[in-house]
Amino acid sequence: MISRTSRCAVALAVAALLAGCGADSAPEVEEARRVVTKPQDIADGTLLAPATGLGSRPPVWLGTRELPRASTGYGEVRPTPPALRNRRWTMPDTVAMLPGRGFAAKVVSPAPGRVIARSSWQEGCPVAAADLAWLRVTFWGFDAQRHTGELLVHRTVADDLVSVFRTLYRQRFPQEQVVVVRSYNPEAPPTGDGNGTGAFVCRPSTGASYFSQHAYGLAIDVNTFQNPYLKGEVVLPELASAYLRREAVRPGMVVEAGPVIEAFARIGWEWGGDWNQSKDYQHFSQNGR
Repeated sequence: MISRTSRCAVALAVAALLAGCGADSAPEVEEARRVVTKPQDIADGTLLAPATGLGSRPPVWLGTRELPRASTGYGEVRPTPPALRNRRWTMPDTVAMLPGRGFAAKVVSPAPGRVIARSSWQEGCPVAAADLAWLRVTFWGFDAQRHTGELLVHRTVADDLVSVFRTLYRQRFPQEQVVVVRSYNPEAPPTGDGNGTGAFVCRPSTGASYFSQHAYGLAIDVNTFQNPYLKGEVVLPELASAYLRREAVRPGMVVEAGPVIEAFARIGWEWGGDWNQSKDYQHFSQNGR
């Protein structure tokens, strides 16, 4: 799974990061625009933040409310706040828009050093930096607009993953953000409300001491809040319990008859929602772990 700290940090981003159309082209920055909040922007008693860039409005408190630690070592699981029970906003893009009107993708392999530098990669990770590819893809946001996101993945699966995101784009499957996870810090205060789609994270498997498939760039988590992880008393993100009711299908959920499982199955990847000892509804990996 993507680390809680990384998901929350990315979720609060309001300005574009350096990006380019080539392996190391000149940076482009997209400025945020301010929008006056109107009465209709208040839902369930929650004031929503001003829109920025191409994103829609998340609650102003997103990522700021620290949860106490539970005996599991994770944050205390609490009921999903009303504003998050049907989560459907989109964060501003963190990279420049890919050209065109339909689906577009660009793979740079190996990933540029400047991209590796803003990821969780460090010496001791089980994959060489030279074996990671930088993948940029277009996707549909919950705002029904075309967006561009980025991933770090193992170079051997980059083309397969392009085919997956092409399918999700054609099916208009919405995603909040598609991002490179910046860091992994299990000691960071949990907020339990992060969300996003990401791949490479240099970290151990949840609740284990061995490396996750994410640490090899061979796994992807999709819309982590709409598709939480469950094992015993552990729910991650900790405020996503409302999305454990899988029969109440809402936008962004990975469901049995939906396009996400089928798209990953076509490239031979397996779904964590099929696991027996736990349920990882967001997780897809090449080897099923």
